[in-house]
Amino acid sequence: MIAQSASNLLRRPGPPAPVSHIDPPRASDPRFSEAVPHHARLVSLYDQATFGEGPTWWPARDILVWSDIEGRRVLGWHTDGCVRVVIDATPFINGNAVDRNGDLIHCEHGNRRLSRTTPDGRYGALVETYEGRRFNAPNDVICAADGALWFSDPGYGLRQPKQGVLAEPDLDHRSVYRYDPTSGIVRRMADLGQPNGLAFAPDGRTLYVSDTSRTEGADGHTIYAFPVEDDQTLGAPSVFATVEPGVPDGFCVDRRGWIWTSSEAGVQVFSAEGHRLGLIPTPQVCSNCCFGPDEARLFITSKEHLYALDLAPG
Repeated sequence: MIAQSASNLLRRPGPPAPVSHIDPPRASDPRFSEAVPHHARLVSLYDQATFGEGPTWWPARDILVWSDIEGRRVLGWHTDGCVRVVIDATPFINGNAVDRNGDLIHCEHGNRRLSRTTPDGRYGALVETYEGRRFNAPNDVICAADGALWFSDPGYGLRQPKQGVLAEPDLDHRSVYRYDPTSGIVRRMADLGQPNGLAFAPDGRTLYVSDTSRTEGADGHTIYAFPVEDDQTLGAPSVFATVEPGVPDGFCVDRRGWIWTSSEAGVQVFSAEGHRLGLIPTPQVCSNCCFGPDEARLFITSKEHLYALDLAPG
């Protein structure tokens, strides 16, 4: 059982810290400046994580939740500026998402499963196996409009003891899965070298998945677009975008269909057609990002920091 904590204060209420010595947002297309004003400035909301990942806004608690994978904690940033431990002594939780019931869903590297935390703090396993065999190390998770949970299952947590447990995989593939909480059925949707970040287009008709494998002929820089068929199967993928420098570890999609993705340089933004629109530089390598309420603020995770950038009204 994970030790729960609702009162472990890590940062007192107060304003964020401005980030100096970093270039302002840089537009490659005029549309970018309409969403990210040139005068917008990055701020640091917290700077004491070990390896930040998996940000998501949790409406039921009105907080920004993210994982400190190597610190084995799930943290929560509150609107007054304080940061508290939401879950302590985690089994190397990585990705987080909110399901249709308002519960927080986790990807656990250590226990190699999906788990769930309710707004009142109850925690439990959700799905642990595919065809009787344990997953590799679930990495990222999203909730579809129909309530199904889609998640990626690369092998990183099996070979990095700081982020999981050393073990041989039970499965001979690294895949994207769809879990139906109503029926309990897990379906294997697609195989990739190392499936990582994933997100749906606003209409749900396209699933974007990054492959961050740098072996088996893959370059580690590619985001693929899969058409979602009416029966919830996936069609043949196409290359949506190539992200360099670094890899598209995690990303989110806004109401316009733009993809905001992590990279070594910061957050790179692509139009729904795959055109590069601009860059939000970050001092540390960006690991993931997500939007706050009404897409008015972008939250960005990195190794130690949780950053934020206020966006233009949509």
